Amino acid sequence: MGISPAELGSPGKEQQAAGVGILLQIMMLVLSFVVGHVLRRHKFYYLPEASASLLIGLIVGGLANISDTETSIRTWFNFHEEFFFLFLLPPIIFQSGFSLSPKPFFSNFGAIVTFAILGTFIASVVAGVLVYLGGLMYVMYGLPFVECLMFGALISATDPVTVLSIFQELGTDMNLYALVFGESVLNDAMAISLYRTMSLVRSQVSSGQNFFMVIVRFLETFVGSMSAGVGVGFTSALLFKYAGLDIDNLQNLECCLFVLFPYFSYMLVEGLRLSGIVSILFTGIVMKHYTYSNLSENSQQFVSAFFHLISSLAETFTFIYMGFDIAMEKHSWSHVGFISFSILFIGVARAANVFSCAFLVNLVRPVHRQVPLKHQKALWYSGLRGAMAFALALQSVHDLPEGHGQIIFTATTAIVVLTVLLIGGSTGTMLEALQVVGDGHDGHLGESFELNNGYVAPSYNEDGTAGNRFKMKLKEFQKSTVSFSALDRNYLTPFFTSQNGEDEEEHDLC
Repeated sequence: MGISPAELGSPGKEQQAAGVGILLQIMMLVLSFVVGHVLRRHKFYYLPEASASLLIGLIVGGLANISDTETSIRTWFNFHEEFFFLFLLPPIIFQSGFSLSPKPFFSNFGAIVTFAILGTFIASVVAGVLVYLGGLMYVMYGLPFVECLMFGALISATDPVTVLSIFQELGTDMNLYALVFGESVLNDAMAISLYRTMSLVRSQVSSGQNFFMVIVRFLETFVGSMSAGVGVGFTSALLFKYAGLDIDNLQNLECCLFVLFPYFSYMLVEGLRLSGIVSILFTGIVMKHYTYSNLSENSQQFVSAFFHLISSLAETFTFIYMGFDIAMEKHSWSHVGFISFSILFIGVARAANVFSCAFLVNLVRPVHRQVPLKHQKALWYSGLRGAMAFALALQSVHDLPEGHGQIIFTATTAIVVLTVLLIGGSTGTMLEALQVVGDGHDGHLGESFELNNGYVAPSYNEDGTAGNRFKMKLKEFQKSTVSFSALDRNYLTPFFTSQNGEDEEEHDLC
């Protein structure tokens, strides 16, 4: 039986289309890095690098959409959530944990956990309930309650990459930077755990009996993933301590193994149907604190540069990838009411998150440690939505039937573009208006961290009848965190590293 010339030529055509698609991606990456460098060099903060990458993707995607671009080339630009979650996200999250600055992070750890865990839960529920009530009142398209909670969970995932880069450029208070950075890192893990939990509830029709099981499932996902990540990190520390790889002719092997451990952690936990994000985040924290010091000096320099490089490439490519796909995907723009009210509701939900959690944090902190109102406003303004919300929304298209996922995806797309371009571009103006610019340039804050290990421990001799018993309990918690710091310095660091722990005072949890 004869084969047509078209059939013979199809593999060659596919290979050519792949080459053209990859070439365009590389060109957009190069353009993004060059534009980002020019913007940074001229201190033009109205268009941050992430916003520029998103715009480049939008423009190229729009041109491809209106031109007669071949479908085989377009397929190389489709945003696949599997590709994002399995290849782009792991290096970004690992670098977040690996590059964590311990003193400001752990000094604000209680506040960060409050904003990231409790705050994200509050924001998810508030956004979901408001969207559901909006549907009941016929001001927007109505969705079932569980689907509204799924939307609330995915849209609560913040991605302040643009904000943090401007924070670094302008120099802001390191406590504010630690709060925004720490919340965003843990917030992603919380949001995806909530989304998957709500998706599980929706798949089980008898959700009324399962509220307790929802809590159990969430705790199982979060705690199980964290434990696995910490376990992999400790295992890597012991391997590098006793394997004797820190000699000249084995440095290549040493670096290869170090790079593979984070992916092992992520894929292991994903295979167990838990959260790879949580796992690789804590693997990064543990590997930086324990494993990193067991490497040779050359390997330390290499892995630091490697993960910084890979995460920068992944972040830039993600925004390009996202912009191109936004321009190419079919959207349900007919539901303008749903999109408009969703934008309003996430602002309200973010405010409920930030201001309620700040109130709780300030209740238990002495006056000199309280989160000031201008930092609360900056934290509220920094709640951009990015790749995580976009990827989960794209996943909801498959998870939800009857076009509901398409409506959520369109609303999320509008929110991502609006927050990244408008809010990201106005961050510099916001910081100047709140008068938090330049706090990081004078060095006094760093000195205060050195002198006080982050923050001065609270004094519990305040007069006042209400809350004394509660403050005494907080004092016990304070002692327990100091005890953990001593445990780390005296036992964990000597056991997992070749150091004696006396020089390791980074984790002073004050």
